[in-house]
Amino acid sequence: MTFAFSRRAVSALLPTLPLAAAAQPAAPGAALPSGQASGATTPPAGPAKLAERARYRRAVEAAIWGMPAVNYDLMRQEMLKAGGAENQIIYWGRPLDWRNQTLTPNPDTLYFMSFFDLRPGPLVIEVPPGDAGGSLNGNIVNLWQMPLEDVGLLGVDRGAGGRFVLLPPGQAEPLPAGYTALPCDTLGGYALFRANLASHGEEDVQRSLAYGRRVRIYPLAQAANPPPNALVDAKDAVFDSTIRYDASFFDNLNRIVQAEPWLPRDRLMINTLRSLGMERGKPFNPDAPTRAILDAAMREVHAYLGAMYEKGWEPFFANTQWRPAADAEFVKLQVTNYSDTEAYPSDLRGLAYTYGYIGLKRLGVGQFYLIAIHDKDGEALEGGQTYRLRVPPNVPVEQYWSVTAYDRESHALIRDMPRASRSSQVAEMARNADGSIDILFGPSAPSGREANWIPTDPRRGFELMFRVYGPKPEFFQKRWVLPDMERG
Repeated sequence: MTFAFSRRAVSALLPTLPLAAAAQPAAPGAALPSGQASGATTPPAGPAKLAERARYRRAVEAAIWGMPAVNYDLMRQEMLKAGGAENQIIYWGRPLDWRNQTLTPNPDTLYFMSFFDLRPGPLVIEVPPGDAGGSLNGNIVNLWQMPLEDVGLLGVDRGAGGRFVLLPPGQAEPLPAGYTALPCDTLGGYALFRANLASHGEEDVQRSLAYGRRVRIYPLAQAANPPPNALVDAKDAVFDSTIRYDASFFDNLNRIVQAEPWLPRDRLMINTLRSLGMERGKPFNPDAPTRAILDAAMREVHAYLGAMYEKGWEPFFANTQWRPAADAEFVKLQVTNYSDTEAYPSDLRGLAYTYGYIGLKRLGVGQFYLIAIHDKDGEALEGGQTYRLRVPPNVPVEQYWSVTAYDRESHALIRDMPRASRSSQVAEMARNADGSIDILFGPSAPSGREANWIPTDPRRGFELMFRVYGPKPEFFQKRWVLPDMERG
């Protein structure tokens, strides 16, 4: 079912709270309730109701603020359930399918991830050089998914590889020659490596897997004789880290509060969370009335951020539905670790981590993403309809382009579909006389055009992400333009 955030839908999603509504002024000329004189005010609520209202408001703000950390923790919990461990590597031994229920993942590459814990001390991430055996694009982030560095073919090393040392908060010890320091202000975080594919053919997949397995994770203290890699293949596990819009969200958030140091910019949240019963060093066991408030608060968070997503922001190509994958203000401040002390776009940050994950230090150098949730006429994309996306020839990229369909409500790959994307790596797609390619979407394969088809679920809405890896200047100069989806 499509999550269409019209004003009516948003109103329907707002919770019915077990507390009195705040008094609202009457509209000009409106009749007052019987016995209420003009200028009269509603008597203030008692202390218990005021406390409930405060907890509700604070729960909403805490959830929006904590979204990127909970997003991280949900993935970390799934990693542990799949048999992985921190400071090791979990990977997917084939291009991602619907079993990977992370937020808007890329099914046209091979994923390797390492969730790190810096409590034991500095950790080395060793990235192999790109060569005939393969290459990768990688991003290393802290627990709040703030970018520490981009690595790999289009990262800081430009494919030369390197040994990057994650330093725990406050630690600045000298490093041996040949190591690059990455100071981290949290104890946890993760690295995401995408081993590039020449095609989805088995030989190319195995070559990329062998290359990706050359990434190494080990303690700096063992750098002279690193232990062998520990790798876990999660390709057959249902790995579901989609956001839960209920009170369980705060159980994830509590794990972060208990484990991590407070960042100076976030210390205001200490009191906010304490009022919800969440405090470092103490158990978080909200009673039934409080959990009801937390459930209601999460319904409002879902509606509020969903309405922001529906409204959108400036398109990338003029007069189209295609927009960058995140608002420009959020991207600008995130890559500088919020160094501008006059701005902290927590709403935009919260929104971004409801439908995606990872942080990019050099967005637009290694990769760039566009999203579309409407067709050419501004209508929501429906899984029961058929659509065409015409990709013009000569896409200005150094590596590849792809387009992927996701479930509109969960922002994950559409469940039980045989595939989710088409890309320039798929040689068998039919091309038009001018070199353009028609990508077709719908619940049934079009006769004779199966290679160009992305299946959709007729019971659900969907959305698109168009990726460009290694975008060239012409892409940002808008000398090449991606048209909108057309129905029929």
